[in-house]
Amino acid sequence: MSVVVLINPNTSQAATAMMAGIARRTLRPEDGFEVHGVTVAEGPPMLVTESLLRAAGPQVVAAARRTLAGPDGERVAALVVSAFGDPGVEQLRAEARVPVVGIAEAAMTEAAAGGRRFGIATTTPGLADAIAARVDRLGHSARCTGIRLTPGDPQELAAAPELMRERLGEAVAACVADDGAEAVIIGGGPLGEAAEALQGRFAVPVLGPIPAACRQVRRVLAAIGRAEGRLSQ
Repeated sequence: MSVVVLINPNTSQAATAMMAGIARRTLRPEDGFEVHGVTVAEGPPMLVTESLLRAAGPQVVAAARRTLAGPDGERVAALVVSAFGDPGVEQLRAEARVPVVGIAEAAMTEAAAGGRRFGIATTTPGLADAIAARVDRLGHSARCTGIRLTPGDPQELAAAPELMRERLGEAVAACVADDGAEAVIIGGGPLGEAAEALQGRFAVPVLGPIPAACRQVRRVLAAIGRAEGRLSQ
């Protein structure tokens, strides 16, 4: 089995369980994958500001180091960082022996495939600038139609899933109708269930970042397997 560790950069154990469950629907046991959810040791239950996102980076790196040094560390095949700002991803890539996938990077790569224009719908206005900076850093500014934000406090919305889905749906509709998006990303790991609920309701793809990251993991591990097969011949 290929063990994939999904790191939750906030301290909500419930969010970790939810996001790992979503990951298992793509990285399925019957296909040879085993997903482990890991929660950072310190921080808020939800990342809602840029300063909290920055502070989560060292916590993500520490969680990855503990996991890779632990009793099952040698079994780990890949790491997924499950916050939409990809905190700690670059540092982990510089030091980890396994592939590291950030959910924002994976979702944007998938959304922009073939030159497609994409929008982002999310609940955290305090992260809008950080998300825009991530779009720019990853080279997608020319294809991104913009970020649509839901009204209301993000933590209150998280506690009211039906209302959150409704408002995210309105944001997706605005991305498509007003901004011309040809795909829309739901921008947040903890928004994973809402992303699933909104799929199929619009004329364009609505992408959940966790499944996008898991698909990237599958591709990367398959490529490594092919390369190792050639080297062993």
